[in-house]
Amino acid sequence: MAREIVLDTETTGFEPTMGHRMVEIACLEIDDFVPTGRSFHAYIDPCRDMPSDAERVHGLSGAFLRGKPKFESPQVVDAFIAFIGDAPMIAHNANFDRAFINHELALCSRDVFGESRFIDTLALARVRFPGMHNSLDALCKRFKISLADREKHGALIDARLLAEVYLELRGGRERRLELTATAAATSALQAASNNDYGARPRPLDPRSTDEERAIHASFIRDIVKNDELWKKHGPFS
Repeated sequence: MAREIVLDTETTGFEPTMGHRMVEIACLEIDDFVPTGRSFHAYIDPCRDMPSDAERVHGLSGAFLRGKPKFESPQVVDAFIAFIGDAPMIAHNANFDRAFINHELALCSRDVFGESRFIDTLALARVRFPGMHNSLDALCKRFKISLADREKHGALIDARLLAEVYLELRGGRERRLELTATAAATSALQAASNNDYGARPRPLDPRSTDEERAIHASFIRDIVKNDELWKKHGPFS
């Protein structure tokens, strides 16, 4: 199974080297293109003001973020690193998210992530839809993924949308059919390995005679001297 992490971040601006910081991060785990339900999410105190332009995008005010854990606190950085593990990370315009994540990691003396750890859905979309508008919103509309639950950009909702977009970019409906077929085959195998089949609607006629069954019952009673298994599964035909 291929474990991957879909992630998104929200920030105070566009360039970490100019003092901008990450204010929200969300990660969703998928396994073989299927969401597992496991996630990591944190709001982060950036220890600076929130520019009005950024607040209009994600709706996170400085007052709301003040007092939230800082990135270097164990409940954020340690939990984030533990959740990611060694899985590839999927992001839309991955260089942006990677720059901010690595900036925060470097500030607290943690190892940074190389470019090879990331899968960029924007790059995937540009290959599939060359010359077209390939923002996350545009891809959601193209793939008919509902944006009804999103009023503003937020790391958690955008990560959920991106997970659906990523599935479409990796095969979409064809992939879903493949996963459905795999799940059905797995269920069939599990059912076949289960010995509790239940009674037949039309029982088969016995293949042994009355005399043969009497001899077998005598053997169980006089030689084996334990008829628990016989009572549970017999009489055999």
